[in-house]
Amino acid sequence: MSIQQKKNRKTRRGARGLLTAVSLFGFVSFMLLFIRTGESRSLILAFAVPLVEYIAAHILGRFFGADILLVSLVNFLCSLGMIVLYRIDPALGMRQPVYYAAGTAGMVACIIAVRMIRRWPVFIVIMMGLSLVLLALPLAAGREINGAKAWILIGGISFQPSEIVKVFLVLCVSYMLSRRQRVLSIVYAAMCILLLALQRDMGAALLFYFTVLVLIYVSTGSLVLTLAGLAAGVAAAYIGYTRFPYIQSRVAMWQDPWQDEYGKGYQIVMGLIAMVNGGLWGTGLGSGNMTAIPEARNDYIFAIIMNEFGMVFAALVIIVYVLIVVRGAMIARRSTSAMHGHLAIGSVCMLAIQTFVIIGGVIKLIPLTGVTLPFISSGGTSMVSAMCLIGLVQGVEARNRDVLDEDEEMAEIDERGART
Repeated sequence: MSIQQKKNRKTRRGARGLLTAVSLFGFVSFMLLFIRTGESRSLILAFAVPLVEYIAAHILGRFFGADILLVSLVNFLCSLGMIVLYRIDPALGMRQPVYYAAGTAGMVACIIAVRMIRRWPVFIVIMMGLSLVLLALPLAAGREINGAKAWILIGGISFQPSEIVKVFLVLCVSYMLSRRQRVLSIVYAAMCILLLALQRDMGAALLFYFTVLVLIYVSTGSLVLTLAGLAAGVAAAYIGYTRFPYIQSRVAMWQDPWQDEYGKGYQIVMGLIAMVNGGLWGTGLGSGNMTAIPEARNDYIFAIIMNEFGMVFAALVIIVYVLIVVRGAMIARRSTSAMHGHLAIGSVCMLAIQTFVIIGGVIKLIPLTGVTLPFISSGGTSMVSAMCLIGLVQGVEARNRDVLDEDEEMAEIDERGART
């Protein structure tokens, strides 16, 4: 057995151990909620959620070449989201496993696409056109929530087109940069960001901007081009701040939420109080007072985690996000093509920036913008888009293994030929 094979076997054993620990965490947490509330739904979820996640991880690893360690880390965050959302509202907790299943299906589709598709140009053109159409829809017939007109309502179901476009953006920009079509990639990204700004969805615009900027730097290695992109972003931010009162209001509330603690600053103040009350070890699952926070299931779910699980556990959650990014970067480094390397790094970069923006906003490190915490916050399109981004990374990993297997087969053939 080669050194690499021994290393892979050791990694798989560690991943299986982590997967078991994640399943145990979900089981114990839902059982605690069942003991506390006596609701049969929490008892059902105590068995169903860990079992489904465990089976899904093994299927993804065995039949689709997914990285089990990465799947286990994502499953931990998904389990935590289901637990906290069930604690906030049992109806939310029952819906989130459905979103997880839909996200897993999206992940599989992305793995297959990255692994199987060899001729990308036609798909890229279609995705670019569809991206612009989807982002233009809310401007024409969108639903305004919290000041942003970024949602579409169809048949009683609300979804956010920008969540779908996240995946398209990473795919399109990665492909164009790998073909040195830098101007076209910048124009496409700028059009997407402009449409998001018109929707007043500044959180998504920020994610798109920084993800593309990182991809441009990774592709070109040019500090001049990267600094020019940063300068353009700073100029756009200044213009937005001076021309749009709602941005000025958000910055003012970030600077001093107590100036309007029962109005615009209420959510920030309640979130800070909840986090402080949690202390190092938390108030305990089911013991916190989360009803005081208006957007507990979306923007401020991290404050609920700190309140009931404590600062130590919240730091562990952040570490899990960091490990996901590091694992994705390692997969990107092993890639044998520029496009697939860009695809992996762009996907984890999008997730990393989104995590930083929302957690930084909740703990008052930066002004709060309306984005979800990946894999944890409530929302179907948010869960599906995050899982699809992980699917792109998993697709690159599966392709890396395909190439490695082909190289090993060729080496064995050459070795047998040399012996004969």
